[in-house]
Amino acid sequence: MHRIGIVRDPRFLDHKTGVHHIEVPRRLEAIYAMLDADALTSQLQLVPPRVASLEDIEMIHTPEYIDKILDTAGEPLRYLDPDTVTSEKSCEVAFLAAGSVLAAVDQVFSGVLDTVFALIRPPGHHAERNRQMGFCLFNNIAIAAAYAQRTYRCERILIVDWDVHHPNGTQHIFETSPQVLLFSTHRFPFFPGTGALSEIGRGQGCGFTVNVPLPARTDDRDFAFVYYQLLEPLAFEYQPDLILVSAGFDTHRDDPIGGMQMTENGYRFLTDTVLRIADATCGGKTIFLLEGGYDLGALRKSVKAVLETMHDGLEKSSCSFANALPRSDSPVFDIVASVKAQIAPYWKSFAGAV
Repeated sequence: MHRIGIVRDPRFLDHKTGVHHIEVPRRLEAIYAMLDADALTSQLQLVPPRVASLEDIEMIHTPEYIDKILDTAGEPLRYLDPDTVTSEKSCEVAFLAAGSVLAAVDQVFSGVLDTVFALIRPPGHHAERNRQMGFCLFNNIAIAAAYAQRTYRCERILIVDWDVHHPNGTQHIFETSPQVLLFSTHRFPFFPGTGALSEIGRGQGCGFTVNVPLPARTDDRDFAFVYYQLLEPLAFEYQPDLILVSAGFDTHRDDPIGGMQMTENGYRFLTDTVLRIADATCGGKTIFLLEGGYDLGALRKSVKAVLETMHDGLEKSSCSFANALPRSDSPVFDIVASVKAQIAPYWKSFAGAV
C-alpha cells in the first residue's frame, strides 16, 4: 500500500473562465465532492499548498511572459488567446497551482509520502516558456521537474502524459535534455498539431522524447498494449529518480472533445503500470497532476479509479483487459512497431526493432 497524498484547495476554484468555457471550476468541484462523498479523503494525506516564488516560475518561464501573467491580476476576463482566459484571481491561482506541485515534490523526497495526486487548475502542459496556450498559464509539470533537478539533484526524470492532447510545452522545454524522458500518448493529428512520431528530441536529447500518436477511438486495450510494449522497457532501462504524470482524462469515451474510447479501467491499468515502475526504480516517488477532462461524470469516476488503484493496487479492481491484446485489426500494432524502430538507435531495449 502506498502512502498517498492529494493537493486540494478551494482557491483553485477562483480561476474563472466564463460561462461558455469548457475548463471551469465545476471540474474540481465535482472531484472534491466525490472525495468527500466516498470518504476517500480519510484515506489520503492532504499536502499543504503553497504559492510558487518568482524564482520557481523563472526556472521555466521567461521574465517577460511572467510579467504578462502578473499584469492580469485584478482584471476581469481577459482572453490571452482564443482558448486561454484569465480573470481577477487567475494569476494568484496559477502561482498556487505551480507551488502546490513543488510542495508535493518536497513530500515525496522527504519520505513522508510515496505518491501525490495534485488536483489543481489551471492545467499546464501546453504552456511554452514564453506564452500561454490551450487553457494553460504556467507549465506546472515542467516547473516540478526543474525544481526536483535543482533541489534534489535528480538526474533522470520520467514524465508520462496520457492526456488526449500532445504536451507541446513540456516537449519543447525539455527536448534537448537527456535528464528528462518524456513519454506521451495522444490523439494525432489533433490539437495542438505537435507530437508526430518523428519528434524524438534534439541534440543531446535525441531519443528522450517518445511520442506515440494514436488515432481516434483508441481504447483501453490499445493503451494497455502501448504501455506494456513501450513505456515499461523504456522506464526500466532509464531508471528514473522521479516519475511525473500529466493525468488528463479527456481520453475517456464520454469526454465531449477527445474522441477516444478509454474507460475508468484503462486509467486503473495505466496508474498501476506507472506505480509498479516507480516502486522498482525510484522508491515509489510519483506525482500525478490533473490536466484535461471535461465530462464531469467521467472526471469523477476516472480520478476515483486512479486514487483507488494507488491505494489498493490493480488486483482488487475489475480491470479484466490487462492481459488481453488489442483487436486484431487495431492500428496500434503498427504504431508500436514504428515507435520502436524510431527510437531503437537510442535504447538497448529496442535494438532489434530496426
